[in-house]
Amino acid sequence: MEELQASLQPRGLTLSTFHDKGRSLLAARDFYPGEVIISQEPYLCVPNNSLTESRCDGCFSKSNLKKCSACHVVWYCGSSCQKLEWKLHRLECQLLAKLDKERRKSVTPTIRMMVKLYLRRKLQNGNVIPVTAMDNYNFVEALVSHMSDIDEKQLLLYAQMANLVNLILQLPNNDIKEIAENFSKFACNAHTICDSELRPLGTGLYPVISIINHSCLPNAVLIFEGRLAVVRAVQHIPKDSEVSISYVETAASTITRQKTLKEQYLFTCTCVRCNKLGQYGDIQESAILEGCRCRDNGCSGFLLRESDEKGFVCQQCGLIRNKEEIRKIASDIKALSDKASSSGNINAAGRMERSFDNLQIDDSGV
Repeated sequence: MEELQASLQPRGLTLSTFHDKGRSLLAARDFYPGEVIISQEPYLCVPNNSLTESRCDGCFSKSNLKKCSACHVVWYCGSSCQKLEWKLHRLECQLLAKLDKERRKSVTPTIRMMVKLYLRRKLQNGNVIPVTAMDNYNFVEALVSHMSDIDEKQLLLYAQMANLVNLILQLPNNDIKEIAENFSKFACNAHTICDSELRPLGTGLYPVISIINHSCLPNAVLIFEGRLAVVRAVQHIPKDSEVSISYVETAASTITRQKTLKEQYLFTCTCVRCNKLGQYGDIQESAILEGCRCRDNGCSGFLLRESDEKGFVCQQCGLIRNKEEIRKIASDIKALSDKASSSGNINAAGRMERSFDNLQIDDSGV
């Protein structure tokens, strides 16, 4: 890590370790809103290809695609992207081409990510792909996997996926347990690569960017310029302060954020926002972000999710409504709104919009 520390120094950054959250990235100078803090090309990445949609392996474009004639799995938009990926895909292509047609259908983007991880390590060990201070397998090894926090069902899934990867790679001394652990590292550390409109294009592993810890009140934001991951300051970050980004949607209630972080990233956030859970200000904020109005006997309180996810309770009068009741109300209003919009009746559509405002329900979270 000494080489990484030396590489970060000219960028005005330094590494540190905290007992409660491990490695962290600190500002060694002041950063100001809009300023680039750090950027990194992916150690490896794959597009979100499916049976119905494909993207170029090099630039994630959907235009002018041609399938690799040998492996029939990977697509390219042109020779430049093919050349960009050729050192790695040459080996991957040979392995995928050996699979029968049915087994090839099991090669999901996540499986491809893992295959490419081990092939890239092999190429870097052989000096075919250069190793740099910010681009080497040691950073992948240092990522946290949270294996001890994973349930038995998920462990079994990782083991099954690891067996498939091992079958594809056909390399001596492959450790199934290590591969399974790397799948867990992907789940906790890989990033969804999005376009300028935040539409997901693919998945990438950025080991140095992954050092940056989460906060529900972050001082920086992660964006993508093509495949390049760029971290920009969104507020003044004084020297010696920790750089933080949000791993989840910040415009969500504390309960929702905590639930997502625990399920996907296997930790409990203790940032300044989360520490206010249950306090008056947190309840008011949650009501604005996710609540639906009570309106029972004239009550103007808000119904919020209970922590056990069984239903909704009014923070003012204590009324409890189950999830099915709330879901039905949201469904009825959406149906009326769709009908009004399709009929072109502006007044009706306006009335439905006001009904939504009064309800203030997040349909996706019910």
